[in-house]
Amino acid sequence: MYLKHISLINFKNYDEAELSFSEGANAFSGDNGAGKTNLLDAIHYLALCKSYFNPIDSQQIKQEKDLFMIQGIFDKNGNEETVACGVKRNQKKQFKRNKKEYQRLADHIGLFPLVMISPNDIALILEGSEERRKFIDNVISQTDSRYLDELIVYNKNLLNRNSLLKKIAETGKYDPYLLEIFDEQLVSSGKIIFEKRTAFMERFAPIFNQHYSYLTDDAELVELVYDSPLQKGNFAELLQQAIEKDRILQRTTTGIHKDELIFSVHRMPLKKFGSQGQQKSFLIALKLAKYSFLYQEKGFKPLLLLDDIFDKLDDKRITKLMKMVSEEDFGQIFITDTNSARLKDVFRNIDVDLNLFNIKEQQVHHEQN
Repeated sequence: MYLKHISLINFKNYDEAELSFSEGANAFSGDNGAGKTNLLDAIHYLALCKSYFNPIDSQQIKQEKDLFMIQGIFDKNGNEETVACGVKRNQKKQFKRNKKEYQRLADHIGLFPLVMISPNDIALILEGSEERRKFIDNVISQTDSRYLDELIVYNKNLLNRNSLLKKIAETGKYDPYLLEIFDEQLVSSGKIIFEKRTAFMERFAPIFNQHYSYLTDDAELVELVYDSPLQKGNFAELLQQAIEKDRILQRTTTGIHKDELIFSVHRMPLKKFGSQGQQKSFLIALKLAKYSFLYQEKGFKPLLLLDDIFDKLDDKRITKLMKMVSEEDFGQIFITDTNSARLKDVFRNIDVDLNLFNIKEQQVHHEQN
């Protein structure tokens, strides 16, 4: 699978843009703020129905315009697939595949798997556990449609249970039978999600270790550990044990919404004790492991988007990484950098053809080889 062509209208800083891509390495070069990352984000929209950076669709519309449109043509097993996304201010997002509009965007997730590596990924290390749960959810959702359905149901039931706890606190009226109904609904979807996350991590952690070892020449001991309240007991019993605490805090304090991924280097928390280089290598290994897992599950290669990843990596690791992702285990690559000469040198050194676009003043110029 690869993206052959993309066209944009009023997307972020672009009035219009049309680009055709090679099946291998494609690069966008230009100054900071020129719009390199916006092109990657447009590709992310086509694959996953949303921006990688901003959840509010209307904020992707170019200033003083009323709508944006993105259209892409994918080659999938020799067949062309056209995907189109349109957003008008104050209207519902439209998403179409081969001119047929989706009733549920969830049905699109996983058809065109994609992995993005970006400086924003540092939030996975520095921010709260929600960021790390999102990472797990994003990977599994691209391979298991039932997982995404169960996650939607769980979050809805969690919201209902929390609303009931607040109502109990406000009115003083405690109906244990109604709470029991919410508990049963939460347990039903929660157990399925927990089992799927557990099975995923059993496969994912060894893949991550392989990628990290390759990037760092086995220089460091790192660990990636899944931690969940449901590892400590039956979910229904955990909810019962926590009921007094839940009533005081007016929210559900146990469940898969409290799951965590623990990152460590030399058995110390990566957030506190990892160097910038170690954190960068950890994040890249996470994303490459995600790529490998999706490839194994889907049976074809996802798209790989690399946004400004040369920052904080030394030349040796840059060359090693580029050589790795340009080999046969990887498919189509999109990469951004401010330095076109560096891009050319890196790909020349590993003997890989590069399809290069230079961006200046919101205009995209294809550089001929």
